[in-house]
Amino acid sequence: MADNESILNADSMAFLERYLNNASPTGYESAGQKLWMEYLAPYVDDFITDAYGTAVGVINPDADYKVVIEGHADEIGWYVNHITDKGLIYVLRNGGSDHQIATSKRVNIHTANGPVEGVFGWPAIHTRNPGNEKAPTKDNIFVDVGAASKEEVEQMGIHPGCVLTYPDEFSVLNGNKFVCRAIDNRIGGFMIAEVARLLLESGNKPNFGLYIVNAVQEEVGLKGATMIAERIKPDVAIVTDVTHDTSTPMIEQTTHGSTKIGDGPVIAYAPAVQNKLREHLIATAERENIPFQRQARAPATGTDTDAFAYSNQGVPSALIALALRYMHTTVEMVHRDDVENVIRLMYEGVRGIESGTTFSYFE
Repeated sequence: MADNESILNADSMAFLERYLNNASPTGYESAGQKLWMEYLAPYVDDFITDAYGTAVGVINPDADYKVVIEGHADEIGWYVNHITDKGLIYVLRNGGSDHQIATSKRVNIHTANGPVEGVFGWPAIHTRNPGNEKAPTKDNIFVDVGAASKEEVEQMGIHPGCVLTYPDEFSVLNGNKFVCRAIDNRIGGFMIAEVARLLLESGNKPNFGLYIVNAVQEEVGLKGATMIAERIKPDVAIVTDVTHDTSTPMIEQTTHGSTKIGDGPVIAYAPAVQNKLREHLIATAERENIPFQRQARAPATGTDTDAFAYSNQGVPSALIALALRYMHTTVEMVHRDDVENVIRLMYEGVRGIESGTTFSYFE
């Protein structure tokens, strides 16, 4: 694969846009998983799914040695919590949804009869006391669906427990910045699917079992990865998720480190990251001239890496992160070059693993 050769073709870009634009809130990922499986199907031998919606494409399902590459499929959102007599809706977080960006945003409320449009309302600036303005909090923001009563809301099919997502869709800024809600972390599912595509198209099918895992419910505590790790029982796991671009205003680099979009994949250092596997990825990046950044993440990575690492009496695991601006907003932003280089690093990293390798510190 030439260094200057673009990985992302027209088909993969069309899939990325379709996949990001689809709503897949935590606990309700199945529609997005079906899109992902449809795209991945030509590049794998089989699929595994579980009761909560994690989807796994498998290459060489009969092999004893098992390598996982993983991203997570779910996006943050809200739950309908309470409907007032006047027809306004109060919400609960579904994942780490940011109350400060909610006001004036449009939302889709997902019902049995399809989505209902609404807006997060907020008092006009003219009506607020400039000397004592209230800030948005998770408890005072509310959704307006244009109804005058609780009964009218209920007639729309809305009830406590319905999930809400933002409708914001994919766009490209300045030719090479991908912008959308839910890039965290459907971009991960996209990138691991591209690794599978490249392995098939290049004729470099591995001689071990490769499990391309798109896990659910990461945003509420790594739940999908925890479940599927126990089922697959992998020998190695390489996880990809997003991390913060800390170069934008109001982020303290002495606290959050120094990482930036466009500067390459971010290789994590953390207790859950197995040192020899991490060094394999660093050596791969250096050999293949793939730019990369380093990041310390302690005491935990906060990603599905932790779930795989501490499963099944310990699985050598590593994290290749993608720098992202404005996490958990509707304008999450990543650099196309970084997306391609994460794919390259995972592809070359998988190719460099030998079946049977334990990554033991004592061998």
